[in-house]
Amino acid sequence: MIRVACIGECMLELSGRDFQAMALSYGGDTLNTAVYLSRLGVDVEYVTALGDDPYSGWMIEQWRTEGVGVDLTLRVEGRTPGLYAIQTDDSGERRFFYWRDQAPARDLFSLPGGGDISERLRDFGFIYLSGITLSLYTPAQLTTLYTALDAARSAGCKIVFDTNYRPRGWTSPLAAQQTITNLLSRVDIATPTFDDDQQVFGDANAEACADRLHAAGVGEVVVKMDSKGCLISNDSGREIISTVARDDAVDTTGAGDSFNAGYLAARITGSSPVAAAKRAHLLAGEVIMHPGAIMARAAMPDALISGEKS
Repeated sequence: MIRVACIGECMLELSGRDFQAMALSYGGDTLNTAVYLSRLGVDVEYVTALGDDPYSGWMIEQWRTEGVGVDLTLRVEGRTPGLYAIQTDDSGERRFFYWRDQAPARDLFSLPGGGDISERLRDFGFIYLSGITLSLYTPAQLTTLYTALDAARSAGCKIVFDTNYRPRGWTSPLAAQQTITNLLSRVDIATPTFDDDQQVFGDANAEACADRLHAAGVGEVVVKMDSKGCLISNDSGREIISTVARDDAVDTTGAGDSFNAGYLAARITGSSPVAAAKRAHLLAGEVIMHPGAIMARAAMPDALISGEKS
């Protein structure tokens, strides 16, 4: 049985137009991917740290309901998870406000139990993380993470990475560039969005993005290009896999996260990169037709549902 560990942070989310009637949910890029992986039949564990408060407990129960493992989710006494609020104006424009500087997820590898997590990562077939994951940690914690990834790769694990650049999480684009570059030599599969990598590295086009990633040591590259589809690049060559543009999209939140889940789930079960990209487009194309990053389970495309764990 191939298992996937997704590393990152999930925060509480408040959203709405009326301050007196805000809806409570949760969100996080790698958590979104973990949920979709589980729905696609993959055995997945979420690696993070939360508090010992009722809201952390509620999130964990929600993840368990989705089939996401929480054995590597640490609970920290006296701490609470990060929080962000989404304020939507009358024209539908959204603004985000964050309270996350003291979130325990930012201390994951320096917490009691963090060393055990580092050791247990080598038991997984795949480890998935993002640029947002990297932005959480201090240089010392990043060193611990890199050591854990190296040990996992030595044991046969493959590392999957999505740049997912969010400027708010970094002191500068240069800081993001340096940190991401330090990781890339450890990455087996990269699934960046071109716009993100262009912001950080100045890539001229998707082909240049793939060239840079291959030069850094990444063997399998999937550059997401929004409505233009994606570019598959590996030892077998390159191919653009188109997608169906949707002018009536409801919410593009989580599109890239779900694409990554669809692609990885298909690759785990033996699909070729091209076939995996087509399945990933199918899932992401459905996700953007529903509000929020995680659509209702009932809306999952029948063609993607698997009743068995991979």
